[in-house]
Amino acid sequence: MVDQGILGWIFASLLGFVVFRSVLLKNKKNGGASVEIRDECVKSTANGECRSKTACEEADVIIVGAGVAGAALANTLGKDGRRVRVIERDLTEPDRIVGELLQPGGYLKLIELGLQDCVEEIDAQRVFGYALFKDGKNTKLSYPLEKFDSDVAGRSFHNGRFIQRMREKAATLPNVQLEQGTVTSLLEEKGTIRGVNYKTKDGETMTAYAPLTIVCDGCFSNLRRSLCTPKVDVPSCFVGLLLEDCELPFANHGHVVLADPSPILFYRISSTEIRCLVDVPGQKVPSISNGEMAKYLKTVVAPQIPPELYDGFIAAINKGNIRTMPNRSMPAAPHPTPGALLMGDAFNMRHPLTGGGMTVALSDIVVLRDLLRPLHDLNDAATLCKYLESFYTLRKPVASTINTLAGALYRVFCASPDEARKEMRDACFDYLSLGGVCSSGPVSLLSGLNPRPLSLVCHFFAVAIFGVGRLLLPFPSPKRVWIGARIISGASGIIFPIIKAEGVRQMFFPATVPAYYRAPPVK
Repeated sequence: MVDQGILGWIFASLLGFVVFRSVLLKNKKNGGASVEIRDECVKSTANGECRSKTACEEADVIIVGAGVAGAALANTLGKDGRRVRVIERDLTEPDRIVGELLQPGGYLKLIELGLQDCVEEIDAQRVFGYALFKDGKNTKLSYPLEKFDSDVAGRSFHNGRFIQRMREKAATLPNVQLEQGTVTSLLEEKGTIRGVNYKTKDGETMTAYAPLTIVCDGCFSNLRRSLCTPKVDVPSCFVGLLLEDCELPFANHGHVVLADPSPILFYRISSTEIRCLVDVPGQKVPSISNGEMAKYLKTVVAPQIPPELYDGFIAAINKGNIRTMPNRSMPAAPHPTPGALLMGDAFNMRHPLTGGGMTVALSDIVVLRDLLRPLHDLNDAATLCKYLESFYTLRKPVASTINTLAGALYRVFCASPDEARKEMRDACFDYLSLGGVCSSGPVSLLSGLNPRPLSLVCHFFAVAIFGVGRLLLPFPSPKRVWIGARIISGASGIIFPIIKAEGVRQMFFPATVPAYYRAPPVK
């Protein structure tokens, strides 16, 4: 027994000596770089970076959130060969009352990203334009799609089905990992974001590392404060209903009723269902639980909707599945931060009246993809941050056009006791009813097919001048001249503050912004 113990000790000593010597020789070959293991991090004294031994070395990009923006971004970066880790609070199918209408411009971006198949097999409906209703009159506004393939049109669908399709497609990519967890904070080190802290669905606290963290956690983001100046405005709330087994007056068109006090929207989201969104100004809505909401919808809203939808509307109210959602707007005001980027509703929001949110998000992803494609290494956070400042300028033509139009149209479409505002609202309806460039121009802006800010301003003031001209003909009077002056003043008061928030220089003169010309960093 003693002999066996001595032999075992000698054997173990020899083995240990061989292993120790091989490690020393390996370190010599690597130029003497030492490795320290502390707090579950591997720290190399050659570059001073601290990274996780497992997850951090396996991801190029962490995406927080797998909604429309996050899921589409994961697909896009994954197909470009990036190792992507997506952390989403809830991977079950979302059930929302917004994010259900994709404009034709957004569908074109979906094609550009190779994700057009994600609107297939979810009973999505094609949308060819809008119908406006006001005081018993109506007009149809078609998207200018003549120059595009027959497949190009808007799409409306259940938001959750669309998101699940994109998540499923992302999950098929071998270099994309989807994980359910709640990100609690960004991991910062000397002013650079190195990753995120999060809780798994089992409640375990974890840390994930990557050279670039992209925050796409939606309109209720709890991470945006350190990455931007969030000036969130809530001008109104949507009350959502689902109408079943009824037909829209104009098939394959979104319907906008210029009601009092604010617009009502109808659009088909499946072959059997029509979404109704009733806008209620302000942040408070009638109570659903005590029946005040049902009474408001039946007495105030129902008499103003098209007769073809009345029975379905009342049936939906009686069914009781009434939901509400605050309508938020927030101009993009980023703080460029090394190692991190904001996208989607966490970064920029506009009133959902025009259904432009997904178009802006998908357009932003195309811009970011094109910026990142020449880069093979994302580890130089400071250089990458400087380079990606161009993202905020390059996104402006599409984003600022859709944002400004959404805010301005909402203000114009809301009823007001002010006589000048009434005239502006009437002028807008009649201007769009003229047809030709008076309808195709504004609709091409709204649809994302022609994202030109200058064209938007021209059409907006054309509506105001059209309204003034109607007042002054055939004979002007002092009262009419005064109302006309107030129309111009009111139009300026609506659009100029929105343009100022978007950034005049970035919106109209982006080529004068130094970041516009940033070249990819050369390694």
